[in-house]
This record gives sequence, C-alpha cells and structure tokens, in this order.
Amino acid sequence: MGIIKTKMKKLLSLGIIGVLSVGMLTGCGGKTQETDKGLGGSVAIDGSSTVYPISEAVAEEFQKMNQGVKVTVNFSGTGGGFEKFLVKETDINDASRPIKDKEINKAKEGGIEYLELKVAYDGLSVVINPENDFVDYLTLEELTKIWEPNSSVKTWKDVRPEWPAERVKLYGPGSDSGTFEYFTEEVNGEGGAIRVDYTASEDDNVLVNGIAGDKYSVGFFGYAYYIENKDKLKVVPIDSGNGPVAPTAETVENGTYEPLSRPLFLYVNKEALKREEVKEFIKYYLGEGKELVTEVGYVKLPQSEYDNQLFQIEE
Repeated sequence: MGIIKTKMKKLLSLGIIGVLSVGMLTGCGGKTQETDKGLGGSVAIDGSSTVYPISEAVAEEFQKMNQGVKVTVNFSGTGGGFEKFLVKETDINDASRPIKDKEINKAKEGGIEYLELKVAYDGLSVVINPENDFVDYLTLEELTKIWEPNSSVKTWKDVRPEWPAERVKLYGPGSDSGTFEYFTEEVNGEGGAIRVDYTASEDDNVLVNGIAGDKYSVGFFGYAYYIENKDKLKVVPIDSGNGPVAPTAETVENGTYEPLSRPLFLYVNKEALKREEVKEFIKYYLGEGKELVTEVGYVKLPQSEYDNQLFQIEE
C-alpha cells in the first residue's frame, strides 16, 4: 500500500474531521516530483466525504510541487459543500451526485458560473460485519425492504425467514451526503426517502467503526472506505436481476455492479478558475493527479474523458 493510502487510513482511524491544510511532502507510489512553479495563493475545497480521499491526495501532491499555494480540503457532505460553494466560500465543491435544480437556481441567483467535471467512478458499497456468516448477498428488493421509509424490517429474519431473529443495526450517511441522495434514489425510488431509525453520520469513519463493532449491522458508503477497511468489514454482493455482483474495479467500470455504480464530480467556480493557482490545480487533478484515483480505491475514467475536460479548462 502506497504512502498516500497509509496516510488516509491513519486519518480515517483517528476520525479527523475538518479542514486539512495540505502541506505534507510525502510522495505517492514511489514517484518524486520537486518542480516548484512559483505559484502563490490558495485553493479552498469542501463537499463530499466520498470524493474527499481523492482531493486530499491530489492536493498533497500538488502542494509538494507548489509550496507557495495553500490548499485546504474539508468534507461536510455534498449538500453542505454546495451551500458554501454557492455563497463563494469555496473554489471547488467535491460532489458524489450531480448538482440539484434548486442548487442550479441558487447559482443563477448569485451570478455563479461553474464547470462540472467528472473525476472517477465509485461503486457505492453495502457492507456488514465480517462475523456475519449468513448474509451471502442481498437482492435489490431486499435492500429496499430494509431501507425504505416505514420499513417493517426489525430483525434479519424479517429479510429472509431462514436468517436469525437478531435485530438489524443500520448505519448510513446523513442527509447532506450525495451518497445518501444517490442510494435513496436508486434503492427506494426517491431521493431522501429512507427509514429514520438508523445511525447517520457525514463522517464515513463513524459508519466504518459502527459496523465493525456490531455483528448484526449493515450500512453503506463509498467504495474507497470499504477498500481501506476491508480487514474489518465484509462487502455484500447485490443482485439487481442478473445474479449477485460485488463492487470491484472491473464491475464498477463496466457497469455490471448496478444500480450502485456512479460517477464522482468536482464543481469549479469559473471566476475562481481565472486564478492561476486554481487553474493549475484542476489541470493537475485531471492530468497527473488522476493516477491517485486508483491509489485511494476508486476507478479511473477513460483517458478520453480526462482529455476532453482538460480541453474545457483551456477554453
């Protein structure tokens, strides 16, 4: 495991929340880059905790080459990040879902123009405690039955009769999370529609520790957090009609892990993009920085998509 992955795991294990001033001089994957372009200024990023590991890693490497630039990375959920982005508190919003109509309207009202950039693919992962020896997979219908509003599921026996009558403990992202929005839309048919009796947190580390500490728990979050904690979690294959499929780099990229494969985004304020440090950071993110996507546990886009987006930056 590379240095960036080791660092991220340490951050997650400590439950660090808030702004990280990215100034570490560690390398990634054995590569050393020491070119300082003489840039100054700052770049402010907030938003999705799912996208956070990529942005944190990219910011760290960019900082190494541009020590005059202060890059800060925060995560308050996709929705919470958009609230800051749309009042110009940040330059970039990490998002694990597309921008909503109401957010588009607020941007128009505030005179904010932005670019939507895809940076990676994620396989939203349903996970259980590794001591759970009876859940071999879940159908999409069973997933809905567990998580739908006013669900009648109290014990695992309520999901399948042959499973034990042990109470199900539920963990998932809070309502500001793009992962929450995506999951509820795809599983329950409506964004935001979910049972209320579950432990919610915008910090995925809280969810990881909760599931790892309870044999009969189940939860969901981004693929990278499963990969970083697969020694204490077990991923659940999902059967959406064509047999059980687990999230892997291959199944996420080819779309067979459905319906929980999704793109991850950056939203960049066009006015901020006129600042050299912001423009160079985004160019690095979509260029050399894209190699960090797999380093932290997500799936890269086809090269053509990165190239097309880099062209937009130069327009």
